[in-house]
Amino acid sequence: MFELVFLGTAAAVPSAERGLPALLVAKGASRFLIDCGEGTQRQLMRSAGGFRGLHHVLLTHAHLDHVLGLAGLLASFALYRVDGIVEIIGSGETVAFVGRYLAQTIGPERGGNYRLRAVSPGPVLVHPDWRLDAFPVVHRGTASLGFLFRDEPRRRLLTERLDALGIPAGPERAALAQGRAVMLADGRRIAPETVRGPTMAGAKLAIVGDTEEVATLAEPVGEADALVIEATFLDRDAALARARGHLTAAQAGRLARDAGVGELLLTHISGRYKPHELLAEAAGHHPNTRIAADFDRISIFARSG
Repeated sequence: MFELVFLGTAAAVPSAERGLPALLVAKGASRFLIDCGEGTQRQLMRSAGGFRGLHHVLLTHAHLDHVLGLAGLLASFALYRVDGIVEIIGSGETVAFVGRYLAQTIGPERGGNYRLRAVSPGPVLVHPDWRLDAFPVVHRGTASLGFLFRDEPRRRLLTERLDALGIPAGPERAALAQGRAVMLADGRRIAPETVRGPTMAGAKLAIVGDTEEVATLAEPVGEADALVIEATFLDRDAALARARGHLTAAQAGRLARDAGVGELLLTHISGRYKPHELLAEAAGHHPNTRIAADFDRISIFARSG
């Protein structure tokens, strides 16, 4: 399961209701900020999420509306003496730009409270139970990245089987859950395979920032339980969307439908449209769609069946 808090859902400029792009993803005690538009630190405070435990910032690309809040956020971390180093992750192009910006505003990486890490499409972080990967995104000639969070498949212990075999609650069951055989007090050896159910898929969350096309995204976001993606324009303005390197709500809806996505979460909302217009257009292709608003909290689970 992954927990989302939308901190900023506006396109290009903030509005009275929407801040600039920022999304908080939580997996257990791990917290990730995806993009950091101007004002993100205030949005974090307003969301009651706070600063502590936030050690990773994932940047989709180097455009200012997605990165300008970094200096203020890191300066506040230092002022409040928030423990730990913040790792800022993005493409080589994005990290180089952000490195220059931060060096000129709050000081260089060396000796500061942040570290820069350039990544290419592929694995970013791998934990025993889940992983984070990056994939390429096409947007106005930038080296943009999308991010994919995935729980590893797992096999649950069958309680009725454990009870029938007389395996007590405690260390023995914990070891079996971790895939290790156990020896019971009566000398019986129990292998994990004998008390596990079928393999169950883990939750899959795909996040795309700004993009101008969807053809290359169908594979990386395929079968995601949730897809977060922009919907800056309506189809009636498709020519303008192409010129500015963005999607229409209909394109996002068709991508979600064709890629077998569970829930479509639309963000990067322009003030030129009413949200219900964008929702209606996308939902015409993918009914399980919602328009994200600032401070929305959404839990992402693996689909059953």
